[in-house]
Amino acid sequence: MIDPGFFLEIIPTLLAGLPLTLQLSALSVLFGFVLALALALAQQGESPFVLWPIRTFVSVFRGTPLLVQIFLIYYGLGQFRPSLQAIGLWWMFREPYWCAIIALTLNTAAYSSEILRGAIRNVPRGLSEASLALGLTRVQNLRLVVLPLALRQALPAYSNEIILIVKGTSLASIITLTEVTGLAQELISQTYRAMEVFVAAGAIYLLLNFLIVKALELLEVKLTPYRRR
Repeated sequence: MIDPGFFLEIIPTLLAGLPLTLQLSALSVLFGFVLALALALAQQGESPFVLWPIRTFVSVFRGTPLLVQIFLIYYGLGQFRPSLQAIGLWWMFREPYWCAIIALTLNTAAYSSEILRGAIRNVPRGLSEASLALGLTRVQNLRLVVLPLALRQALPAYSNEIILIVKGTSLASIITLTEVTGLAQELISQTYRAMEVFVAAGAIYLLLNFLIVKALELLEVKLTPYRRR
């Protein structure tokens, strides 16, 4: 039987891991969005020398589990320590924090690039032609016309990807990071009460994702004038 007093006791302990969860989520989404946008824009052309490497990257990271990707980056790249030291990158790959961010970033970039690529291609071509006819440069057309419309269209699907990344941060506990799930595992090893601990951890993720969904809904309404009415 679930003990309410035990819940009240462990919630503060689990909340101590929330800042790390938020850091992993925010940095991964930020870096992943920048990379995804670059990949999506690069795929608007038709050069096979550009398209095939990007599509290979997307296929690999969409077709393999995030857990495997974290293991390969954290444990697998450790086998190339001399090479990484030679190019000055070992400081990054020896830290589980940065390995988790790299894995989450590459994973979300692969998914998000497809969302953004489709959204950009769904912008009516007539709008671009009209803006160019009015004297806008291609860069101005992209910045002022295409991207704002594409991002507005992509927001509902991209919201789901943000939620998946927040939940994906729980896998960082397997490489010794003590975010919410990592602290939950430590509590279970101390109390042997897995049911209550994981229910409490799940409630924290549920509340966090609920707040994110509501914030993104408000953003969608703000970016869509007809929905304000």
